[in-house]
Amino acid sequence: MAMTNPLSNLPRRALAAAALGIVFANTAYAEQAAPKTPLVQGTPTRVIEREMPKEPIEAAVPPVEQSEVERFCSNIADAARDRRYQLQAEELKKLQAEVDKRIALLEERKTEYETWLKRREVFLARAEEGVVQIYSRMKPDAAAERLAVMNVDLAAAIMMKLDARKASVILNEMESKVAAELTRIIASAARREDPT
Repeated sequence: MAMTNPLSNLPRRALAAAALGIVFANTAYAEQAAPKTPLVQGTPTRVIEREMPKEPIEAAVPPVEQSEVERFCSNIADAARDRRYQLQAEELKKLQAEVDKRIALLEERKTEYETWLKRREVFLARAEEGVVQIYSRMKPDAAAERLAVMNVDLAAAIMMKLDARKASVILNEMESKVAAELTRIIASAARREDPT
């Protein structure tokens, strides 16, 4: 019949702990039983100073094993970095979508404004043509009176669009100062070079 060791059923860690306990107990007992004698008897005659090394000597420390947390973190570092990049890419896509929406809205408004501006220019051109026709059909003395009290630049613009014969008759009916001012503006506008 085979003999079984009664200690074989105990876990190894428990056996190791028990062995360490016995060693420490024996050490403590030996310290108590030994008489306490001073290590050095007498007085030292001189103290010997040691010269300290310039660079500290590193003690040979055995490499410490990484804890489970450190190993886990080092194992998932690449996956965590990839996930962070993925989240950043998703955030950039969202921001890009918002920017695209705003650009589309701005393009739509730009088209509206361009359409409105074209309609305004057409209206102003028609209105300008209408005003010019009105002044061309007026009696010269009445047109001269109205143009004299109007803004000088606007009056000059209307005079430039009138037929030369009609414009000369209207200028003839105006006061000399107003006629001279209108003539100066018309002449400077007709120059091909910048007058300044």
